[in-house]
Amino acid sequence: MPPISMQRYSTEIISSTDTLAGLVDGADLTRQVPTCPDWTLRQLTTHVGRAQRWAAEIVATRSATAIPFREVPDGRLPDDPAQHVQWLHGGAERLVTALRQAGSDPVWTPAGIGPASFWARRMAHETTVHRADAELAAGREPAIAADLAADAIDEWLGFLCGPAPGAEDPRLGALPEGSVLHIHATEDGLANGEWLIRREGSGIAIEHGHGKGGAAVRGPAGRLLLMLVRRVPPDDSELQVLGDGALLTAWLDATPF
Repeated sequence: MPPISMQRYSTEIISSTDTLAGLVDGADLTRQVPTCPDWTLRQLTTHVGRAQRWAAEIVATRSATAIPFREVPDGRLPDDPAQHVQWLHGGAERLVTALRQAGSDPVWTPAGIGPASFWARRMAHETTVHRADAELAAGREPAIAADLAADAIDEWLGFLCGPAPGAEDPRLGALPEGSVLHIHATEDGLANGEWLIRREGSGIAIEHGHGKGGAAVRGPAGRLLLMLVRRVPPDDSELQVLGDGALLTAWLDATPF
């Protein structure tokens, strides 16, 4: 897949934050978010703004260690509703400024020391998914660019949905030995828009390509992303499930966002 630039990620962070801010402005923040059933809209908003400030602090300080999430400066949504939009925009702007200044300087990441650009990708997709949460709560259908959605699927399958270091992998129980789950984005011209998830002994292998599997799911990349992170169900009208649907259901149950 052609690499997505730091500028593109930054643009997505700003754009998705702007959409979220528009949905939050004047809204009832006690409303439950159906796709995050333990959260209200206030908690969702706070999470996004604090997460952006947390990543910005790691990048801006070139931190080599994790910074406690709840100790991030200005990480609390203001009590005054008139300040909510400004607070959200402030977190996004702080993050993209830090990323631009840091370039590829080494910083802490959940996978160890890596380039600061890790956080551009991570926070672009984090913000996009939670923007979609707010849109779905408001009865709107999210739109996600196909290339960004495919990149987010790559990140999700290749890194995020795996177990914590040293922990058991719940995905192993979802896929019988030798079984394959095929994910197929249907947009024309989308490079590397197919994924094969395979159980191999005591591990899970993810590879790009087309092949037969015990189950396959086809649809637009954005909708596939939302399905994989359990924002829309597999029987969504834009998706087509082929083969053993129980295999897909078991995978989704084992990989919460």
